[in-house]
Amino acid sequence: RTYSSTETEGQLLNSFVQYFGDSLGRKIKRMPLIEETVLPGDSLLTLPVVIIGNGPSGICLSYLLSGYRPYLSPEAIHPNPILHTKLEEARHLSIVDQDLEYLSEGLEGRSSNPVAVLFDTLLHPDADFGYDYPPVLHWKLEQHNYIPHIVLGKGPPGGAWHSMEGSMLTISFGDWMELPGLSFKEWAASKRRNIKSDRVMPEEIACYYKHYVKVMGLQKNFRDNVYITSVSRLYREKDDEGRSHENEDISTQHLEMEDGQKSLIKRNWEVRGYQRATDGSHVPFCLFAENVALATGTFDSPGRLQVEGEDFPFVLHSMSDFGAAISKGKLRGKADPVLIVGAGLTAADAVLCAYNNNIPVVHVFRRRVTDTSLIFKQLPKKLYPEYHKVYHMMCTQSFTVDSNQHSAYTSFPEHNVLSFKPEMKCVLQSASGLKKILKFSVALVLIGSHPNLFFLKDQGHSIGHHSNQPITCKGNPIEIDPYTYECTKEANLFALGPLVGDNFVRFLKGGALGIARCLAIRQKKKHELIESGDGGGDGVP
Repeated sequence: RTYSSTETEGQLLNSFVQYFGDSLGRKIKRMPLIEETVLPGDSLLTLPVVIIGNGPSGICLSYLLSGYRPYLSPEAIHPNPILHTKLEEARHLSIVDQDLEYLSEGLEGRSSNPVAVLFDTLLHPDADFGYDYPPVLHWKLEQHNYIPHIVLGKGPPGGAWHSMEGSMLTISFGDWMELPGLSFKEWAASKRRNIKSDRVMPEEIACYYKHYVKVMGLQKNFRDNVYITSVSRLYREKDDEGRSHENEDISTQHLEMEDGQKSLIKRNWEVRGYQRATDGSHVPFCLFAENVALATGTFDSPGRLQVEGEDFPFVLHSMSDFGAAISKGKLRGKADPVLIVGAGLTAADAVLCAYNNNIPVVHVFRRRVTDTSLIFKQLPKKLYPEYHKVYHMMCTQSFTVDSNQHSAYTSFPEHNVLSFKPEMKCVLQSASGLKKILKFSVALVLIGSHPNLFFLKDQGHSIGHHSNQPITCKGNPIEIDPYTYECTKEANLFALGPLVGDNFVRFLKGGALGIARCLAIRQKKKHELIESGDGGGDGVP
């Protein structure tokens, strides 16, 4: 059923409990298995919004959908005079209720999404110029703007931050990791956490996100230990008003008129999955949504070399696996070095981790050390001394014929991995075509990660900038309207965060702003139609 604005929060929560609550086991047991196609007719739940992913993207979107609204602070003066003049023109309106295209016009920043740049400069004015200006916004909770929604995540609120290596510092400053309405520094001080640096450990950020959901009163919208197995469209024959005939997997070509007879119209989304109970059992569920927001991030699937032998157990693809191997003493006393593949920051973290544990390293990467696109070139030395230490070693300790085979660190720039051998050897090839065989104790492939959108039709390949190709953060993000974050190739499907190219927390908040404004406008129009008697929701009967 579809929710109207007159329904109370308690009724909404009771409906959630029917599907996710522990106290109504009888109801849950009546839920269909995921493989079943016939659903029970009672209490089918249709929500205005289902958010998939409970990291900072999903949390921030829930915050705005819960009715929190940003206003220009009375005493605030934005350092950009043109933007400040625009903000003054509608000071009485929240930013959600203003023209985001107008406000973001002419702004420049480190995101390709204009609303992301706008919201970032309102929260962190002139941050890229080294200034630490306070936000020009203050927040109000306006409960009449609440849009019923649910946030589904595999673990606790915070997403992948709970599984990141805890000994490394974040790239961004702690202030840039914070979400609206709760200062990270003030939170850290209240918890008596000793933050020694502007950069903090992922563990601190994960705790902050989890606390944020609680202190902002968002818990009622969050469900943990939830795994999505399918997100699909429902369709209905357009001329069959009385007897709604539904199908899940009708190809888009059938949406057009056939011989002037029938056509199909898209209806709500069907979201299927299961929640893992405390005893390890899987409780399947199915709910319907008018809108789905993808906030899954990009940490689901580690990048792979796609070479022979990559599936051997001694070839790892995550820092957590490497850390576990070190903590269990598996690499203690090994004469052969660790082989680390990759030239990004995660690979640099692995080098530092091995170096600090007195484990010799062979470091292989494809680029030249002078390549201007290397991430180290973009990091100030004073703020990131440990990464520049790794970069210095990459440049000065590269392999030569006279290299010491037992050095603590040796780099192999402009080399590719051709294969891994069962006797724990690796075949490398240089840019000139020369091959070399190296012996190692464990290999660690850290060449980025990609989102896993297996629950979408064709794994979401159809909604990227390049059709029929996998979604990646840099090369093929999801194609969206730049101001609403709605997928241009699929109505009522939204995406934000790394899925649309915004890797940094400071920029993903703009996606939440764009989506919240779009949905608020649609909810208002929908209620006006209901009140005028011209139409209603598109709930599944």
